[in-house]
Amino acid sequence: MASIWIAIAPTFLLIVLGFGLRRGGIPSVEFWNINDRIVYWVFMPALFFAKISAVDLHSAPLGDFAFILYAGLFGAIAFGWIMQKLCGYDPAQGTCVIQGASRFNTFVGLAIAGSLFGNEGLQIAVLGSALLVPVVNVSIVTLMASMLGGGQGGRVLATVKELLRNPLILSIAVGMVFNLLGWHEIPVLHETARVLGQGTLPVMLLCVGANLRLDGLDAAVGPVIWATVGKLLVFPALVFAAVYIVHPQEIVAQVAMIYAALPVAVSAYSLARQMRADAPLMAAMITAQTIAAFVTIPLTLALMAILYG
Repeated sequence: MASIWIAIAPTFLLIVLGFGLRRGGIPSVEFWNINDRIVYWVFMPALFFAKISAVDLHSAPLGDFAFILYAGLFGAIAFGWIMQKLCGYDPAQGTCVIQGASRFNTFVGLAIAGSLFGNEGLQIAVLGSALLVPVVNVSIVTLMASMLGGGQGGRVLATVKELLRNPLILSIAVGMVFNLLGWHEIPVLHETARVLGQGTLPVMLLCVGANLRLDGLDAAVGPVIWATVGKLLVFPALVFAAVYIVHPQEIVAQVAMIYAALPVAVSAYSLARQMRADAPLMAAMITAQTIAAFVTIPLTLALMAILYG
C-alpha cells in the first residue's frame, strides 16, 4: 500500500498547493478564476477529445467497464436517497447527501490513473469519464429537480441548457463521433488537442485545491457523514462486488475503483447553489471527502490488488 500512497501523494500535494496559493492570494483570485475556465473550456475537452477519438473501441472493455461503474454509481445514488429519507433531512440537505454519495471528481481520478498506470491508465480513465459524466449529470439534476419541487422549472431549464453546452459532455460526444467515423488521426487537429491535453493534469489539480472551501465546515455533521460513507465506502464496496462478478483485466478494475473512491466533485457546490440546495453543506462535504480520500483511496486500491493477487 505504501507504493500506492507514494504514487498518488503528488496528486494530493498539488491540491494542497492550489488551496494554499489561492488562500494566500498568489498570484490573485482572478488568476484562479481564469484558470478554472481554461481547464473547463479548453484543457479538459482537448484531453477527452484526443483520447476518445483515438482509442480502439473494439478492444476496449466497455461492456464490463460500464456494468462495474454503473453498479457503483446507481447503488450510491440509491444509498444517498434512502439515508436522507430515513434521517428526515429537508430536500435542500437531502439532495446534498445524494450528490455527496455519488458524484466524483473526474480531475483527480484522471491524475491518479495516470500516475499509477501511465498512459494506458489515463486512456481507460477517460473512457470511464465518457461512460459516467453524462449519466451522473442527467441523473442527479433530474433527481434534485423532483426533490426540490416547486419553483424549480426555470432553474432546471437553465441547468439542462448548461448540460447541453457542457464542454466535457460535448468533447466526449465529438470524440465518439470522430472515433466511429474512423477519424482517429487528423493532422494538426489531433496534435493540437494532445499538446493541450498534456498541460491539463497539473493545472487542474491546482484548480481543484483552489476551489476547496472551508467556510462550510460548520455545516450539519450528520449529512456530511452519510454522504462520505456513501461515496468512500458504499460506492467502492459495490464496485468491488461488481468486479468480483465480472473479473475484468486488473487495470480496468483498478481504474473503476479509483472512480469509486474519489471524493465528490467541486462542481457539486455550483449545482447545489444554482438549484438552491444547501450550498454551505455541499462545500463541507467536498472538503471533508477530499481530505479523507487521501487515506481511503490507497486502502481501496490495495484491496483490489489483493483480489487480483
